[in-house]
Amino acid sequence: MRRPLFLTTAAVLVSMIGIAHAADAQPKSWQQGLSRTDLVREDLGAADREVIQARVDFAPGVTSPKHAHPGVEVAYVISGTFEYQLEGRAPVTLQAGDSLFIPEGVAHIARNVGADKGSELATYIVRKAEPLLILKP
Repeated sequence: MRRPLFLTTAAVLVSMIGIAHAADAQPKSWQQGLSRTDLVREDLGAADREVIQARVDFAPGVTSPKHAHPGVEVAYVISGTFEYQLEGRAPVTLQAGDSLFIPEGVAHIARNVGADKGSELATYIVRKAEPLLILKP
C-alpha cells in the first residue's frame, strides 16, 4: 500500500517541478521585467533640446516594446548581454562595455539575451516637451 502512495506523491512532485520550470522558460512581460531610473535631466541650452540619462534594467529574457525616441539615444551596456534590433538593420549583440548609437525616430527593440539581469546606461538628446518613448506597431 505504501508503494502506490509514494509513487503517486512522486509523480505529483515531478509534474509540479516540470510546470515550474516551464513557467520559468516562458518570456517575461516587459512591464514586469523592465525598469528605468532617471539619473540626469538637463536643458542643453538650445531652445528645443534636453539631455536625459537613465539606467535601464532588464530581467533575463525581457524584450522592450518596439519604440522610438524624439531624438538620439546612445546605449551603453553596463552588465549582461543584449540584442538590439534597429529597424532596417541586422540585429547586433552587445556585452558589457559596448555602445550603440540609435538615430532619432528609428524604431528599435532591446532584448536581454543573457541568463542574468542586464543593465544599460541610456543617454538621450531629445526634443523638450515630448514623450521620451513613442511605441511603434
